[in-house]
Amino acid sequence: MTEPNTTPAPSFDFAAWKVERRAHEAAQTAIRPANKSALFSVLSAAGITRVDVTFDGYGDSGQIESIDPKANAADAPLPDGTVTLAIIGWRDSEHTERTLSVREAIEHFAYDCLAQTHGGWENNQGAFGTFLFDVADQSTTLDYNQRFEDIESFEHAF
Repeated sequence: MTEPNTTPAPSFDFAAWKVERRAHEAAQTAIRPANKSALFSVLSAAGITRVDVTFDGYGDSGQIESIDPKANAADAPLPDGTVTLAIIGWRDSEHTERTLSVREAIEHFAYDCLAQTHGGWENNQGAFGTFLFDVADQSTTLDYNQRFEDIESFEHAF
């Protein structure tokens, strides 16, 4: 006969997690303007006026589907250069700098914006949408579409 397990189950400190999450969100918010400026500077120098970034997620998986740069109304290639962004890991207190390709920097920025506004966008029925990076206006707009399941139930007695 074996002894019963007397080790208490580990407990989750929700209050500590909330504090850590808020600190991480504040750090992300603090570095976002500089990251955006670095990215838009490289795009502007290459003559890119707009970038459409589409994403789609479902069933706990999601990804950037396409990155479509424009120079005025015409299709344009992404520049070959790099962008140095500040990146903060989940439990890190300080950011590190990483040099990314322009494509990787656009993806990183889009994922960061999604996490800020719609964390879990890829879960369950997921979501899809488009970011518009307006380089001339130095603005980023998100058109976000959340999927959901709906059930209508009826009971009739005759």
